[in-house]
Amino acid sequence: MMRFSRRFLGQAAIAAPFAATLPGVVLPRPVWAQERTPEGLNVLTSFAEFDEPLYPEGFEHFDYVNPAAPAGGNIRMPAYGTFERLDTITIGGDWAAGIGLTGDVLMQGSGDELSSYYPSIATQVAFPDDIAYAIFTINENARWQDGHPITAEDFVFAFDHIKANARPLLKEFWKDIASAEALSEREVRFGFATPDNRKSMGMAAGFSPMPKHYWEASGRDITQSTLEPSLYEGPYRIENVDPGRSITYRRVEDWWAKDLPVNIGTANFETVTYTYFRDVDVMFEAFLGGNFDFWSENSSQRWTTGYDVPDVENGRIVKEVFPQNTPRGFIGFVFNTRRPIFSDPLVREAIGYFFDFQWTRENVFYGNYERAKSYFPGSDYGTADFPLPEGRELELLEPFRDRLPEEIFTEPFTLPVTDGSGRLREQRRIASDLFRQAGWDIRNGRLTNMETGEPFRFTIYLRSDTLLRVVDPFATNLERAGIEMDIRIVDTAQYQRIMDDFDYDMLYLAANFFPPPGPELLTYFASYAADERGSANWAGIKNEVVDALLQEVIAADTLEGKQAATRALDRVLLRNHYIIPSYFNDETWTARWNKLGHPEQMPKYSVGFPSIWWYDEDLARQNGLG
Repeated sequence: MMRFSRRFLGQAAIAAPFAATLPGVVLPRPVWAQERTPEGLNVLTSFAEFDEPLYPEGFEHFDYVNPAAPAGGNIRMPAYGTFERLDTITIGGDWAAGIGLTGDVLMQGSGDELSSYYPSIATQVAFPDDIAYAIFTINENARWQDGHPITAEDFVFAFDHIKANARPLLKEFWKDIASAEALSEREVRFGFATPDNRKSMGMAAGFSPMPKHYWEASGRDITQSTLEPSLYEGPYRIENVDPGRSITYRRVEDWWAKDLPVNIGTANFETVTYTYFRDVDVMFEAFLGGNFDFWSENSSQRWTTGYDVPDVENGRIVKEVFPQNTPRGFIGFVFNTRRPIFSDPLVREAIGYFFDFQWTRENVFYGNYERAKSYFPGSDYGTADFPLPEGRELELLEPFRDRLPEEIFTEPFTLPVTDGSGRLREQRRIASDLFRQAGWDIRNGRLTNMETGEPFRFTIYLRSDTLLRVVDPFATNLERAGIEMDIRIVDTAQYQRIMDDFDYDMLYLAANFFPPPGPELLTYFASYAADERGSANWAGIKNEVVDALLQEVIAADTLEGKQAATRALDRVLLRNHYIIPSYFNDETWTARWNKLGHPEQMPKYSVGFPSIWWYDEDLARQNGLG
């Protein structure tokens, strides 16, 4: 099983319907890499991008854990939708919640940094000055849960499986790792397609093995989805699977890595169970009824009005807010530009005038949330705080001036702003002018194509009815403009299939990028990815300028250069109106039954649930929850 993020970061938003996290990253050799092998390779036991790691060599544990956290107790979690498999590599339906609990990686990050790596399965990494490759040394004690040693061949086996069989999004993510070779039983060498790029080494550090001996002996077809548990290397094993309904993980008592500094104070619960629901409101009521222990809230309405119950007033249920410091990716309404109706950017821009964020914020979000004005909101990688291109960003855009709107260079990008009253007269006037320029006009109360006479009609697909409160007012505004937007809610498995096949007009999606962005952006925005089934280029973007700027993002070898390249990319994407940016939350809202403990000092970039939390018997007893 492969893990695509640091273990606890990947488990932070268990109850949210939309979640996607990608690993942190790394770049050129720092001055502190002084130790060398006889062959002249640099040797590091930990590393970080652009600077030294926060935690020094020999640290005992991360600052945000409780090294004396009690082990034991059972945590019950809700999950939305269903699951069809336990494997995570190939194209298919949704996999089970919490599957990351079973895995481990060569080197782990900390929750206080965005791109750092510390020993886990590997004890060190060696690499040449040009970072053309990296050699990871596997801990001699590293073991699969059956006691078999984890070897370099297990990483080569995983690499070969991904290269041959992974869905396009994963192939693209690992694309810069060009080769994997077992130099010995405990040394695995990864070759990189892009040298002089420390990000590639960071991606390799986040690689997980697959048990070659197990798969060769099992006789099972590794390319086929399965609900049969495999052999794992992490702190939990799968104890019970009720297909599509629930899954339970049990802590591995003799896990070989439990005393490593990166794991002290983690994996404290004896069992972790996820039970699935197809209705979020029913799921929330089950939490309030005591059927689950922890809730990650993603609805401002529920957060504001849904907790007016005795158990919150008497302290048996605890609401707690944590800061959300991690830079995020885009969120909003995604146009499928493969559809002729959305091929014209003027049409896409016009439709954006009917999403009334100001009205939605006050009447739906209860005054919460901020408007997302970038593909990289809440970070220095987007243009939100940089009205016009300058310096290095301007240099990157200048060669494409004749292929870009002049406004990119002269006018800050803005999104429509209303007075919040719900009346969109001015917005409708501007949109009507854009529609007419694109060949659409009102006939008999319907927006109609002036050449074909076809009415303007499209469908948006949702995987949860929780978004209806956002989408319904948008649909009403469109209807008043003569546009019919059909809303269809489908289950998570069907949603995944229509995403893989690009079989939709519009979706509402969120995508997260771990900074600094790099090659993983190709699957979202590169032209060739628009035709790859299962890629994340949901908008169908085919734009030569975008392609060129993506290469600049990947090639940037300084933090400042990468930020300039991502801002240039952000500016071009925004001006093409591939999405209607929606909102983001700069806080993480949680609720829990008062029998769980967490460290007083929390990680900067994560809630760390369930990894660094624990079951508190005293709290449970005091609150009658034992």
